[in-house]
Amino acid sequence: MTDLQTLISERLSHKRGGLLSNQGYVLGIDVGSYGLRAALVDLGSYSFTSVDADLEPAAPDDIIEQVIGMAKGLLRDADVAPGRLVRVGVGFGGPLDLRHGVIRLSPRMKGWESYPLQERFEQAFDAVTLIDNDANLIALGEATFGVAKDRQHVFYMHLSSGVGGGAVLNGRLYHGATSTAGEIGHAVVGKGWDGTGRPETLEELVSIRGLLRRAGVLGLETSNLDEIFSDSSAGRQVVQETIDLIATRCAQTIALLDPEMIVLGGIVVRIGGERFIKAISDKMNECIDPQFAHPVPIVASILGHDSVTMGAVALALDSLSD
Repeated sequence: MTDLQTLISERLSHKRGGLLSNQGYVLGIDVGSYGLRAALVDLGSYSFTSVDADLEPAAPDDIIEQVIGMAKGLLRDADVAPGRLVRVGVGFGGPLDLRHGVIRLSPRMKGWESYPLQERFEQAFDAVTLIDNDANLIALGEATFGVAKDRQHVFYMHLSSGVGGGAVLNGRLYHGATSTAGEIGHAVVGKGWDGTGRPETLEELVSIRGLLRRAGVLGLETSNLDEIFSDSSAGRQVVQETIDLIATRCAQTIALLDPEMIVLGGIVVRIGGERFIKAISDKMNECIDPQFAHPVPIVASILGHDSVTMGAVALALDSLSD
């Protein structure tokens, strides 16, 4: 298991941040990506404490009140005086309007459209709050504290119930013109597997639902993702098709962004394991034009369920040096 305390201490000891980087506290909060999670980092001692809870079905206001209560509990336990909390970072599992600080929509939870996420946390904590989507924050978290620490150019791809991505360029998250950069899951990748000739997106094909659907077409009826990575002939075909699709997208990403590292995460990657990642890496290198070929490692994310909260902490830290 990754020792987050060690990773955080090592990174913060590099004096990341500006005038406030060695005083006060930073909160990192995850709303819904891995349940409800909050992390408190002391910028003076580099200490790290966290709390988590399952996400139960509820109205948006009730969920936000719950996670705010969890975070305030961390502040009370650490005896943080008013004014010592210098930043709050918040991650959410869906597209956001960063300009206005609101949620555009939530793929997994209803009723969040146009929810004023940034305003709610700024009102609750009277501190500058930064928000971003979960895949972006995982990218930044891995580039700051995790497997890609000290890399300036990193692309992250998340393979789970959806397919997302995030790009860290020159050490900072890249959002694009409308805050939707990195959404590789929504890229059309071809005619797909449904036989109709309809263009399908990467998410439709290699998300959990897409993998299970493809397995069913090939005769493997299951709702258990582990069976896809079993030794059945249908499972092997699904995995190989998935490897080919992801490897091609990674090769295209290298041509477009020239990253130093590609990080893969999400439950599909955790179940697929090292052999799955190596197969993607091998296939990716076959797809790269020789004149652009250079070593670009593909690795698994390491921050696990804390990846969004630690990305939110990294986002907050970045803002201290702006």
